Amino acid sequence: MAHFLVFLGTVRDSTPPAPARLGLRVARACVQLLEADGATVELIDPLDIELGNVFKPHFAYPTSRVPAALDSLAGKIEAADGYVMVSPEYNHSMSPALSHLLNHFGSSLFAFKPSAIITYSAGQWGGARAAVAMRTFLSELGCLPVSAMIHVPRAQEALDEDGGFQDDPDRWAGYFGRTLGQLGWWAEAAGSHREKQDPTEVSPAFQRAPDQRNAP
Repeated sequence: MAHFLVFLGTVRDSTPPAPARLGLRVARACVQLLEADGATVELIDPLDIELGNVFKPHFAYPTSRVPAALDSLAGKIEAADGYVMVSPEYNHSMSPALSHLLNHFGSSLFAFKPSAIITYSAGQWGGARAAVAMRTFLSELGCLPVSAMIHVPRAQEALDEDGGFQDDPDRWAGYFGRTLGQLGWWAEAAGSHREKQDPTEVSPAFQRAPDQRNAP
């Protein structure tokens, strides 16, 4: 049974925009569909994680002084089989809230696992331009995005607050399922191969501390 983390890429819990936090609806839909397919899932909401006012990544702290919230999330990232990244679009790119959160962690926690890109908007484009930038970002983290992506235009009309599809639920479930199905397939394949070969044998740099290698 695969285990996934669904990262929510918004911290805007106020209006405007109206309704607030459309991404939470999209993230909840992903959680429900993955669970219905037999996976275990945890929703990661950046509002629940205290990152502090000064940026300092998880791997930059002495072991005994890592903030509990960061250390807990690092363990969850390392233990997961794959990731779903849910983002709105800012200036044709991904959410700064999402990139800020992910940048706290080194690529060795994410590497050799798949990810899925999900974008949304209140307008007609569904955040599709953000997805282009997200492919590069996630590839550098090592959690390669599957080829199919999900874009949800007018998310306030497509989804209710609980993540349910308001109209034509079978069509929406099929659309989401194409991407999430690829994610599940690659997660199972990668997990099976990790049992046969330690990824650090392929990337020996990951055997060193993040501050001692070119890429964290």
